[in-house]
Amino acid sequence: MATVLVAGATGNVGSQVVAELRDRGAAVRAFVRDPERAAAVLGAEVDVAQGDLADPASVRRALDGVERLFLVCPNDPRQVDFGKNAVDAAAEAGVRQVVFLSTIGAEAGSPTVFFDQHGRIEEHLRDSTVPGVVLRASHLMSNLLGSAATVKEAGRFFLPAGDARIAMVDPRDVGAAAASVLTTAGHDGRTYVLTGPEAITYADVARQLSAVLGRAVEYVPVPDEAAVAGLRQAGLSSWLATQIVATFGALREGVNATANDTVRELTGREPRAVEDFVRRAAPLLGGA
Repeated sequence: MATVLVAGATGNVGSQVVAELRDRGAAVRAFVRDPERAAAVLGAEVDVAQGDLADPASVRRALDGVERLFLVCPNDPRQVDFGKNAVDAAAEAGVRQVVFLSTIGAEAGSPTVFFDQHGRIEEHLRDSTVPGVVLRASHLMSNLLGSAATVKEAGRFFLPAGDARIAMVDPRDVGAAAASVLTTAGHDGRTYVLTGPEAITYADVARQLSAVLGRAVEYVPVPDEAAVAGLRQAGLSSWLATQIVATFGALREGVNATANDTVRELTGREPRAVEDFVRRAAPLLGGA
């Protein structure tokens, strides 16, 4: 089976892609900046290539002998350059397929910066000589872990999501869908939209948290300005805090409000519900 290079292999989705590919018997190489962290997250037996998407030469080295690339780019002002570096290196190396993790709402020229960045990388992949597949994921359930400290300590979490209905998706399901695409034929040129089983609000998530943790957990909607200030206080850059909050504005407008069956169609398994994610994450949120 073809060797797959997984960029962003220690992230919420990338680590799941690695696990799913290994379960399928695929040869996996993890492209990471920190090999020690990669060993802690993925296991010492995983083949690791050290590098950075900002360094095209390191990407080219990591692609030696690789036939497929799973690409996820970090949220950064340079994200488009990161994506283009990886796609260009893959084309130069003769890689047979690039599977790019994008986002619902991706569109070049979008006023939402994250959507614009992903849309521009999608365009570059489509224009490249290397066959590409785009996975547009919904809002990840793992985003909830950013509020783990306040859930654990105060039984509350604060987000600028209003009462938006969001078809949140479990990173494990995104990883499984990606592994399916990377190890089966007939996907080149396709764009798949990946969602959870239903569109729910963060108030619904709070009820699930309360039930699983056995104590009251409250969701507190906050204005955008307060959300930016809170993220800045948590150590995020002004740019990243502003763009995250802008994405929540798109959620309030309904960008992720529709669920579909694509996860089941690609993996043969029903997408996981928020309750399942919360149960698995309970130790991080102050539960047993």
